[in-house]
Amino acid sequence: MLRIKEVRMDYEKKLMAVTQIPQFSWVIESDRPATLQTGYQLQISRADDFGDLVYDSGQKTAEDSAHVIPTISGYQPLVPYFARVRIWDNYGRSSEWSGTADFLFALPEGYRWKARFVSAESAVQAESSAGTYIRKEFTLKDKVNRAWAMVSALGLYEFYLNGGKVGDAELTPGWTAYEKQLLYQTWDVTDRLRPGKNAAAAVIGAGWYKGRIGESGRCLYGEQTAFFMELHIHYENGTDEIWCTDESWKGCPSPVRMAELYDGETYDARLEIPGFNRPGLSEEGWNPVCELDYPVPNLYPQKAALVRKQEIFPVKKIFRTPDGITCLDFGQNMAGIPGFRVQGKPGDLVELQCFEELDKEGNVYTDNLRSARQTIRYFCRGEGPEEHEPLFTYQGFRYVAVLCWPGEIVPEQFRAVAMYSSIDYTGTFRCGNPLLNRLVQNIRWSMKSNFVDIPTDCPQRDERLGWTGDAQIFCQTSAYLGNVYNFFEKWLRDLSLEQNEEGGVPHLIPDILCGRDQSDDWLLSQGIHSAAAWADAAVLIPWKLYLHYADRRILERQYAGMKSWIDFMTAHAENGIWNYQLQFGDWLALDAKEGSYFGATPNELTCTAYYAYSTGIFARVADILEYREDAVKYQKLYEEIRSVFKTNFFGPDGMMTADTQTAYALALCFDLVPDQWKTGAADRLAGLLEQNNGHMTTGFMGTPCLCPALSAQEKTKEAYRLLLRTDYPSWLYQVSQGATTVWEHLDGKKPDGNMWSADMNSFNHYAYGAVGEWLFETAAGIRICEENPGFRRILICPEICEELGNVEASCSSPYGDIEVRWECEEDQVTLEVQIPHNTTAQICLNNVTELIEAKGCSRQKANFRTKNEVIKEAGGSKEKAERIDLEAGSGVHRIQYRVSQI
Repeated sequence: MLRIKEVRMDYEKKLMAVTQIPQFSWVIESDRPATLQTGYQLQISRADDFGDLVYDSGQKTAEDSAHVIPTISGYQPLVPYFARVRIWDNYGRSSEWSGTADFLFALPEGYRWKARFVSAESAVQAESSAGTYIRKEFTLKDKVNRAWAMVSALGLYEFYLNGGKVGDAELTPGWTAYEKQLLYQTWDVTDRLRPGKNAAAAVIGAGWYKGRIGESGRCLYGEQTAFFMELHIHYENGTDEIWCTDESWKGCPSPVRMAELYDGETYDARLEIPGFNRPGLSEEGWNPVCELDYPVPNLYPQKAALVRKQEIFPVKKIFRTPDGITCLDFGQNMAGIPGFRVQGKPGDLVELQCFEELDKEGNVYTDNLRSARQTIRYFCRGEGPEEHEPLFTYQGFRYVAVLCWPGEIVPEQFRAVAMYSSIDYTGTFRCGNPLLNRLVQNIRWSMKSNFVDIPTDCPQRDERLGWTGDAQIFCQTSAYLGNVYNFFEKWLRDLSLEQNEEGGVPHLIPDILCGRDQSDDWLLSQGIHSAAAWADAAVLIPWKLYLHYADRRILERQYAGMKSWIDFMTAHAENGIWNYQLQFGDWLALDAKEGSYFGATPNELTCTAYYAYSTGIFARVADILEYREDAVKYQKLYEEIRSVFKTNFFGPDGMMTADTQTAYALALCFDLVPDQWKTGAADRLAGLLEQNNGHMTTGFMGTPCLCPALSAQEKTKEAYRLLLRTDYPSWLYQVSQGATTVWEHLDGKKPDGNMWSADMNSFNHYAYGAVGEWLFETAAGIRICEENPGFRRILICPEICEELGNVEASCSSPYGDIEVRWECEEDQVTLEVQIPHNTTAQICLNNVTELIEAKGCSRQKANFRTKNEVIKEAGGSKEKAERIDLEAGSGVHRIQYRVSQI
């Protein structure tokens, strides 16, 4: 059996609209081991029966089953294109045609839009965050063959045609650098239209555009919300027509009386206008709209990763707090909205407040929300049972306080709806330690909760901003957990647009700080861009995406910005030492002075470490893209910075001038320690941990590097010991305290129930979840081969830990799922590995005293070629411990071996 399981376009099974031909990949299924593709045929047609071919590769001799980019000339926008593929393999077999994948080209760059942004608000309503209705009836002259609506808003929209909501996305059009680009969504509305009278309508909310954002206030981008829609219709008789927003539309207030992302929503069901989104409505009381002068050339199509309602949670427990408030516990901290079913008299009030934690006494704790109210208020219509979910807000919560409710409170009347960007969360990790399993679930949930259109820092307080450092630190972990390519590609486009002319990178993307007075902010008044580890997102996130997907396009798109950032650091470095304005350093490190957020490791060291690290990576990127002069230039610069780092931050004995865990962890992780000093540096890092009773003292910079630094220097035991601690401070301390997400502070809630601080204490923050990268790469052993990125060549190098007992892990690749399972009993390890077809793997076994068996998925074919190399003597053992490298083709492999030390 040889077949194509699925075809993907730009790593997605479905795209909304593209600006260039997508790259194709396909997942191969085969019943034979070591299956390799030897050829393929890719066809693209404008007809789903492939009767109108626009591209046919023919039978092409090629091994590539990913990053295949066909050439289509003269493509047509808003016309569906259908693709299919078949392949040939190294056994002389051919597959049937795959199922079809379809995509759509967006309107071309430079298209002259007919639609205009129209508003039902006036300038005097700048301080209002009430929603508005907007509508238009139109007549279609014939039966529709196909129709596409391009929709956007200054604010947030819900779009309707003939009574039904179009699409299942939420919080559209999302948050971008509005002055530079605004996304629009392309919806297939063919089945929603009919000959004769039709009605288009929308509800508009303030959202990020006009609502309150960060500490910068309201109306950061504009004072009036507006709606934009251009409807392209192709009739069955061959003619075309366009309907769009203009001054002929009408608007009026909606039942959304207040909607703010931080504060929640007030909805008065008595103000609903039945049939507002259907034809035939009397428009008495509706007013003409006004056009707004927003630059339509800034419109850009979204192709994937829309926010949706994803999971529904029932009430797990209902309880009454000591101070008498009835609360609902949904059992999971999340980003989303509460929904409910209620029956009351007209005007009866429902009031719910969302929050994350209970205080020491078990009462509602809202101090860490700061000024965010997170309150949902609903006035009943009074006509029987009513269902409601807020439209234009989302909250961070596990608990809901029922402050006002008509009648008896019944758990079945409530639900929590988790909302996050649509990403395939395919990565899994389980082991024999239930606390570690819960930690991985918590990491996944903090990722979901903070992947709401952009990568945010937290979903509950008056922030929820795109901090670059947090995203950079977590990016690699997120790529193991899910398909994040298009999510980050969208955000990186904003990062490039927001870079300043000199190449500096804002702390926040989208940037809400530039051009706005920060003099009253004790922190940001010191600088609003270009902090080490934060601004390095410009280089490190594209690089990490490249490693996971092997996609040169992301490097090409971000290359200019990457280069500008390196040049910015160079321009502001003094004698090779980089430090500039506000630096966050090892943010929230536990070795900080009392009352300080800044760790003890000097900024000169941390900044210069990142300066070297990003420059070295950029030199590799230049080489990959064949920019030879840049590759030579920046490789030389990297070597110079590395030399400066050695001179300034190491003593003659090889010990670092800053005797902190973060200093050693960064230097080891970023390969800034000269070879002859690496063993001593690793010993000192382990010693610093022991001096602190085996605990970390690191912050945002140092913590993700601790376990990788130790295991890279053959101190994996020490890394596991650190990981598996359950007392404060540790990763598992949070889990032992009942956490369902990752905390911003390792001691966000202390053992006695007291809180760390009200100022900056989210219980749903993924930064410390970056340890997930190490779990996948070391505990499970799924690693990327930099010379063959994107998992075309896979490295499987698990480090066995007796305390875990077993590990089961998987992650997605462009070629299919990679799976690893190992189990350890005494000194015997059983390892099973599943390698996707059309890839190869090197399986590395460490500390082997005996290789018992290495079985492939077919006894008829030898899948392994064994090379033994003595690496070291087993400690205290007379037997030689070996590293054994096994070459593996695709399929399932089972290996048993004995180890000297675990």
